[in-house]
Amino acid sequence: MAVGKEILTKIRSVQNTQKITKAMQMVSTSKMRKTQDRMRLARPYAEKVRLVMNHLAKTNEYHGLPILQRRDEVKRAGFILITTDKGLCGGLNANLLKKFFMQVQAYQSQGVEVEVVCLGGKGLAACQRVGLNVVASVVNLGDTPKMTMLLGAVSNVVKRYESADLDIVHLVYSGFINTMKQEPRSEVLLPIGKSELEEPMAGDETYNWDYHYEPSPLEVLEHLVKRYVESVVFQALCENMASEQAARMVAMKAATDNAGNAIKELRLVYNKSRQAAITTELSEIVAGAAAV
Repeated sequence: MAVGKEILTKIRSVQNTQKITKAMQMVSTSKMRKTQDRMRLARPYAEKVRLVMNHLAKTNEYHGLPILQRRDEVKRAGFILITTDKGLCGGLNANLLKKFFMQVQAYQSQGVEVEVVCLGGKGLAACQRVGLNVVASVVNLGDTPKMTMLLGAVSNVVKRYESADLDIVHLVYSGFINTMKQEPRSEVLLPIGKSELEEPMAGDETYNWDYHYEPSPLEVLEHLVKRYVESVVFQALCENMASEQAARMVAMKAATDNAGNAIKELRLVYNKSRQAAITTELSEIVAGAAAV
């Protein structure tokens, strides 16, 4: 019965793993609702900031702002890469990093220098592994992201773009579509084009906007653009966290189901080996009795 004991040991091991994956599935399910609510609550702020910028764009010329200027030639590109701090969330990080590295390779093939700001431990480890230039990083973001943790990294990117050290900035993250589907996204964060600011907002087509701004419309717009960039990054982080919990819930459910199937197969093998051992013993007993 040595074989039977080995199979029982495997069954107990798989059962213990199944308990862990089941617990992680339940935890991710409870966290997923909170992250989705947080993601939806982060949207109104960005929309209102963009609405005010939209009004300013219709009544004022603002092309003198460095943060809104487009470069004719891209010599140095920046990336804000948002990944998870933990694993066990299916192919979420793998798909995102695949898209990110394809963009990086495209820039490097054109002789463009690339630098990365990593938000999340998985992205930081991947960039360090391939030797990319990581200028800033924020890890251990926790389950509840706070804007204060991101301000340093985001402000650094904005200042480098204003001083022309960067010619373009991409934001790469996992967009949340629904519980079963998340997609890797890459958006141009800077420069913010005039067409984007002047895009019509819902219910905003029939009004002429003209306000008195203090200290000046240009200074107000400069401040709002920075707040808008921060809110876009924060919104992307919230979406990435919602995607993480959804992906982990699905992955842990699949792992739990696979563990259950493995246990059934191992029990079948164990019962067959046990039956074979019993049959062999009975045959030996009958043969011995017949010999006597």
